[in-house]
Amino acid sequence: MTLGPVMLDVAGLELDAEDRELLRHPAVGGVILFSRNYESPEQLARLSAQIHDIRRPGLLVAVDQEGGRVQRFREALMPLPPAHLIGRHYDLDPAAARNSAEAAGWLMAAELRALGVDLSFAPVLDLDYGISSVIGNRAFHRSPDVVAELAGRFIRGMREAGMMATGKHFPGHGAVVADSHEALPVDHRPYADIADDMLPYERLIGAGLEAVMTAHVVYSEVDTVPASFSRWWLRDELRGRMRFHGVIFSDDLSMQAAVAMGDIAERADRALAAGCDMVLVCNDRAAAATLVEALEDYAEPASQVRLAHLHGRGESSRDKLCASARWREACSVVAHLMERPDLVLDG
Repeated sequence: MTLGPVMLDVAGLELDAEDRELLRHPAVGGVILFSRNYESPEQLARLSAQIHDIRRPGLLVAVDQEGGRVQRFREALMPLPPAHLIGRHYDLDPAAARNSAEAAGWLMAAELRALGVDLSFAPVLDLDYGISSVIGNRAFHRSPDVVAELAGRFIRGMREAGMMATGKHFPGHGAVVADSHEALPVDHRPYADIADDMLPYERLIGAGLEAVMTAHVVYSEVDTVPASFSRWWLRDELRGRMRFHGVIFSDDLSMQAAVAMGDIAERADRALAAGCDMVLVCNDRAAAATLVEALEDYAEPASQVRLAHLHGRGESSRDKLCASARWREACSVVAHLMERPDLVLDG
């Protein structure tokens, strides 16, 4: 059985009979976990194993574990800094900030891999224009060059720990006020002004970036539909001009910004037709069940090949990880960064 084009969520700390039945559906390819799915490292390891054991090849197990306010698993794991804190550190000491970015990426990925999680949807590549509250301190910096540099080191750390990276939110969510969870943001800038936002993607694609997550944002001077549903953005720009050969994930199709694209099946059809390899449906079990039935016969061999490369690599127990010198060193680097009083963020 191949990996299907839908990533969905589960309700609790372990799989129930309904979860198991749904995850066996051929249209399902992955599971995204949330804070409600986490109680302890031991419990998460059991849940990851349950999900992977449902079928072969194993479903992708993913989470948003960027750091800062977007860290779904916290208890007994190392607190991770928001990306903006690393960016502020860069303004004072670029070499140390690069080291901090790599340590944070490695630590995040190593802890998750030791618990069976394949993917964290990170890093954020959006630019910090000081406009978007939903992005805010999730962005490394205003400078696209600095974002590319720090994200590149963060990704290097992730790869060393056995995890592929997902840059988000293509082509850039930082220049709009509206939160796409609650409304449809519209970016009125001309294409030339969006070039800065795309520079980190171009640099990192050249360095082998494995996956991208799209933005539910309309760039009105370029296309009339959100980038997640735009053949121009995904096929012409990302796949064509930028020569990206990795996985394209849609952002959550349950978000308010996607509602204008039709019912859940219509949203998925349009996102997949535009060029997405996998679509996310979160926190709406009825919609997820409807969608997998609608996509039961969907097959895209190229997407299946790309998705298969995203499974986590390497095996390590948490006990072995926490006994390693690399783990202790990374924890020290990250803790020192977060304790610096001259780098504390307002609010």
